[in-house]
Amino acid sequence: MTADASPVPALDRIRVGSAPDSWGVWFPDDDQQVPWQRFLDEVTEAGYEWIELGPYGYLPTDPARLTEETGRRGLTVSAGTVFTSLHRGPEVWDATWEHVSQVAELTRAMNAKHLVVIPSFWRDDKTAELIEPPKLTAEQWRHLSTGMERLGREVRERFGLDIVVHPHADTHIDTEENVARFLDATDADLVNLCLDTGHYAYCGGDSVKLIETYGERIGYLHLKQVDPEILADVVKNEVPFGPAVQRGVMCEPPNGVPELGPVLTAAQNLDVDLFAIVEQDMYPCPPSQPFPIAERTRRFLRSCGA
Repeated sequence: MTADASPVPALDRIRVGSAPDSWGVWFPDDDQQVPWQRFLDEVTEAGYEWIELGPYGYLPTDPARLTEETGRRGLTVSAGTVFTSLHRGPEVWDATWEHVSQVAELTRAMNAKHLVVIPSFWRDDKTAELIEPPKLTAEQWRHLSTGMERLGREVRERFGLDIVVHPHADTHIDTEENVARFLDATDADLVNLCLDTGHYAYCGGDSVKLIETYGERIGYLHLKQVDPEILADVVKNEVPFGPAVQRGVMCEPPNGVPELGPVLTAAQNLDVDLFAIVEQDMYPCPPSQPFPIAERTRRFLRSCGA
């Protein structure tokens, strides 16, 4: 066998899944989104076995019904997702915990072990209106870091889940500088990272470098790519994230950046089990668009060894 014909090394520490996000789902209830039954049917047919819950309330919130619906399709839940505004200080804790508890209860009931925590946007996710300043004060950074540590502690003690914080465009945890600042300010025993390769590239970050530098803090992956030409225009014209998505800034692998093969290899080299959940932001999109993309993406990831 020639070198060119050598098999791709198996990424046996990486468990690939998908999420409602890849079907254009951003909200619990929206008439521009596919029904949840269609998402579950199509994600199964596309070849995935792991899924996330997506926005709380999109999938059934009754654990017995959700267990039945996922089980008969051969699907298993990897994580739930919550949004938080902990930089605003202790006064938001009670409302935050009420929301987190709902999602964590369902996540635990589905035998998942992770809670993906997304910082709140400083722009409205539908109107793109500026809600608050895009930069935090020193005091707000302290609120953010101590609040996340408290959240990590409480979620683990009460629900047995680990939180993984998701750097995201149009939030305060976005660029290499802000991600490093957040990681350096938080306890690795309580707070780790969900590295979204697309959002990190959107904000100018290098995913492989982050994995190699902060490997012990990488607890979860979202696989996503950005179209570099659209991104350049988005950055130049300061286009908000929502409209950027509508322009197609998040694109189908392997057509964008970062290259996912090197990212997956770097993650495999950490020698820990990691979920790698495919997400391609497409809200809103025609209902027929997600499935063929999901099938092609699954084939591509298999070609990478995942």
